[in-house]
Amino acid sequence: MDTTFEQLARARLIIAENQELPVSATLRYDSTDPLAVCVDFPAEVCLDGQEVTWTFARALLAEGLGGPAGGGDVHIWPCGADVTVVEFHSPYGLALLQFRTPTLRSFLLRTYAVVGAGQEDLDEAVERGLSALFGSV
Repeated sequence: MDTTFEQLARARLIIAENQELPVSATLRYDSTDPLAVCVDFPAEVCLDGQEVTWTFARALLAEGLGGPAGGGDVHIWPCGADVTVVEFHSPYGLALLQFRTPTLRSFLLRTYAVVGAGQEDLDEAVERGLSALFGSV
C-alpha cells in the first residue's frame, strides 16, 4: 500500500547577521519514492512567488540530525541540541533555514514507520525512475 503524509514545520530563514524571518514549510514523504523526503515552501515565502519543493535523500536528513552532512545542493547540520540547520543551494543563491530538531526527528521516525531504513524496495524505485525518465520508449 502506498502511503503519503505531510507534516507542517516552522522554520527560521536567516536573511542576515542577527536577522531572521519565520517561514512555514511542509515536510512530505511518499512511500512510492522511499529514499527521498521533500520540503515544500509556499509561494508567499519564495522570491518568485511560486511554490518551491526541495527533494533530497532521507538518509541525508538522518545523517544531518547527528552531525554535518551533505554535499551539492543540500547541507544539514545540528546547531545545539534543539536546532538543525538546513542549507539549500540553487543557481540563484542559497537559503539557510533553522528547524526545530524534534520536529525533523519526529518526521523522520514517521517515515521509518512507513518504510524502515534498509527496507526500501530499490528495484521498484529504480523501475519507476527509469519509466519516468524514458516514458514508453
